Amino acid sequence: MRITAEGLSWSVADTPVVREVDVDIAPGETVGLLGPNGSGKSSLLRCLAGLRPPNAGTVRYDDESVRGWSPRRIASRVAFVEQDSGVDSDLRVADVVGLGRTPFRDRWSGPDATDRAVVAAALERVGLTALADRPWKALSGGERRRAHIARALAQQPDALLLDEPTNHLDVKHQLELMELLTGTARTVLVALHDLSLAARYCDRLLLLHRGRLVAAGPPGTVLTVERLAEVFEVDAELTTDAFGHPSVAYRGPLGAPNAIPAPQPTP
Repeated sequence: MRITAEGLSWSVADTPVVREVDVDIAPGETVGLLGPNGSGKSSLLRCLAGLRPPNAGTVRYDDESVRGWSPRRIASRVAFVEQDSGVDSDLRVADVVGLGRTPFRDRWSGPDATDRAVVAAALERVGLTALADRPWKALSGGERRRAHIARALAQQPDALLLDEPTNHLDVKHQLELMELLTGTARTVLVALHDLSLAARYCDRLLLLHRGRLVAAGPPGTVLTVERLAEVFEVDAELTTDAFGHPSVAYRGPLGAPNAIPAPQPTP
């Protein structure tokens, strides 16, 4: 599914948060959304997911404006994974994942055989099959994050929008998640703080700064020394790691000394 936005703006209490952003994400593309805290990443994702009506501009799925779409219709096309998703603590893990099937059921009907099969497959994809019957409140932060991703997969959407999904995940599960996202045929837009992870796995990157889109394109063209200094205020460079993957190496924050002085011998 193609996701496009033109002139997208959103403000809160007359304070601009997203400023005239244009987005064009091709079907099946994995795009990383980058920017420091407060740059507007979460707000942009919520606008694109139909959860926050923009003050200006349009959002289109496959060239059709989503203005006026019902939440159910949007949820049948796009799944959104927030940073923190509140869930009733009395639910089982499988029940939480099963919430992803809500757009496909009547309000008063329970899960059928298809729903249960889809939920089981989603749990397996994120490595949580063994925890299906565990109470939600017994999960760790990382396990909850993986369960929310399974819920999004259970929606069987055309596109996945994820807000910092690698938070709370250990290194193994971060890599597994990115492999899962890049291995799907779905359109993916994922906000990330780890620039090296984004450079390695994403087809293209979108870089936000103070609500504006300041760069878009392949990782090697978006992540430059100058932009890293201007947007993130760090002294860094784009390198290649021992396995040939693009990586960002940091010397430190701008203005910090490059090295800690060696201790002087005591007289």
